[in-house]
Amino acid sequence: MIKEHQYKQKITWTGNLGKDTASYRDYQRDFEINIPKKATILGSSDPEFLGDPTKHNPEDLFLSAISSCHMLWYLHFCATSGIHVVRYEDQPIGIMTEEQSGAGQFTKITLYPTVWIRSAKQVNLAKELHTKANEFCFIAKSLHIPIHHQPCVMVME
Repeated sequence: MIKEHQYKQKITWTGNLGKDTASYRDYQRDFEINIPKKATILGSSDPEFLGDPTKHNPEDLFLSAISSCHMLWYLHFCATSGIHVVRYEDQPIGIMTEEQSGAGQFTKITLYPTVWIRSAKQVNLAKELHTKANEFCFIAKSLHIPIHHQPCVMVME
């Protein structure tokens, strides 16, 4: 049986400085992401595209979605495999290539998860489960580019 999940949110542009979009520099790129029963996320474009550097931009959120989805699946597979994860951190890097026209796309994404586990005997399995997590991550499966992994597994005894 196939399940369908629906996600709704409201995106509101908040950058009208009183001149609407009269010219490219007459407005801010600020926006809000509102999801029912959740904290509002303040966003803007990347500073490279005249955005506010103190706010989240779509590129940041995109990379965070991939990394956190991978992490949640990975933790699930560790739990069902008997691996005790003590700590998990990731420092993902996404490369976006901008074309001369201004259009662009992400061309490379690499996750660099560092995972601390309890048993040295499970290090190899802990590394292998990153591949399985990638195969199940909803976000990664929705993309046309591969997600690379450079995992590091540490043992905390």
